[in-house]
Amino acid sequence: MEPHEPDLAAVPVTAVLAALADDVRLQIVRALAEGGEYPCGSFEFGVSKATRSHHLKVLREAGLTRTRAAGTSRYVRLRRDELDRLYPGLLNAVLSPRTPA
Repeated sequence: MEPHEPDLAAVPVTAVLAALADDVRLQIVRALAEGGEYPCGSFEFGVSKATRSHHLKVLREAGLTRTRAAGTSRYVRLRRDELDRLYPGLLNAVLSPRTPA
């Protein structure tokens, strides 16, 4: 059974921004931005499996990621093209290294 993934155009920009406002979710998005598809269990950001699953769910429901089931495994990828089309420059701004003040 594939998880529910909303049409990105139906997701309010505030939901996208709220999903990106968490440090762990931002780390996941940064890892996914390197390209490709990753097993959901490959993200080890110092959180429990349940917390990681929660963060992946928030990203998926905000339209930032796609999840594909393969047997008992789940693979996640960033919806980069769709996000760039709907919110030009958003991911570049969020993912760019911060300069010290």
